Amino acid sequence: MGITLELAQTAIQAAHEKALEMGVKMNIAVVDAGANLVAFVRMDDAWLGSLDISIKKAKTARFFDMPTGVIGSLSQPGGSLYNIEHSNGGLITFPGGIPIKDGSGKVIGAIGVSGHGVEDDHIVAEAGVSAVEGK
Repeated sequence: MGITLELAQTAIQAAHEKALEMGVKMNIAVVDAGANLVAFVRMDDAWLGSLDISIKKAKTARFFDMPTGVIGSLSQPGGSLYNIEHSNGGLITFPGGIPIKDGSGKVIGAIGVSGHGVEDDHIVAEAGVSAVEGK
């Protein structure tokens, strides 16, 4: 369903290379269109607690087909999605999860990255998406 293992591995590799370039240790997950884990890597010494967060970021991005940071801004008190993070067995609503689209713009999966500040997580996730989006 959706992203192939080959594309998922390409996304993981590009994200991993970006994390190395930035000098950060990350957990990187890619899910398919059904939000099922397809590929995952935990860099040496990356935080154990971020393993689950990276997978949940990828799933959250796929469940709602938008970056997790956008969901976070909508889920603040008074926002239209306030408390959404308590749905679906727990969502992650801060940056680091991004949907992945094919050449026609259809969402085929998502990437989730966790292990450093959320801004760095998002940058690393973007590298993974850039390597495969539109293919």
